Amino acid sequence: MSEPATPASVPRRGRKSEMSRGQILDAAARMLRRQGYGSTTLRSIAEVAGIQAGSIYYHFASKDEIMDAVMERGVRAVIDAVREALDTLPNDASHQRRIETAVGAHLQALLSHGDYTSASIRTYGEVPVAFKQKSLQLQQTYVALWQDMLAAAQADGAIRQDLDPHILRPLLLGSLNWTVEWYDPNQRPVEDIAAQAVDMLFHGILPDS
Repeated sequence: MSEPATPASVPRRGRKSEMSRGQILDAAARMLRRQGYGSTTLRSIAEVAGIQAGSIYYHFASKDEIMDAVMERGVRAVIDAVREALDTLPNDASHQRRIETAVGAHLQALLSHGDYTSASIRTYGEVPVAFKQKSLQLQQTYVALWQDMLAAAQADGAIRQDLDPHILRPLLLGSLNWTVEWYDPNQRPVEDIAAQAVDMLFHGILPDS
């Protein structure tokens, strides 16, 4: 008869299970970023993760479920970083300071979780709606955060009244999100990219007259 599990052995199995799940998600995010949704298979994910293909079903029921988890992690990393950064600001922080802080936190999270955030951005439209509910709710929350922040800035005169925040927000976030495709950390720090993005947002690209 086998010996009962000791208190020490249970956590080890739990850590192994958690590690395997993490390996699967890391491998899936890497492949989804490089190959896209259609070319990524469960077998190929298992090969990159270094596990048996059948082991995936211990953690996930399908490729779509893996994709949902990858997207959720990518979106959550960004929204949590931006919220935490904004929470550190004093209540009387200017609208420009708040937007600059949010831009910097967005970029830092986006680029430090590159495979996850890029996979979320690049493959979002390919995944069936039924398998992206968690990330969809997070994205809607994040959109509302930015929409409220830009609307507040506009109401106080920090942003031109004739601009539509519903156009400004996707243009701004779209340009920030695209940095995952071209950013080179060896050329300049993320802070420089964030500062220039905010400078162009508030002052444009035309020289001073």
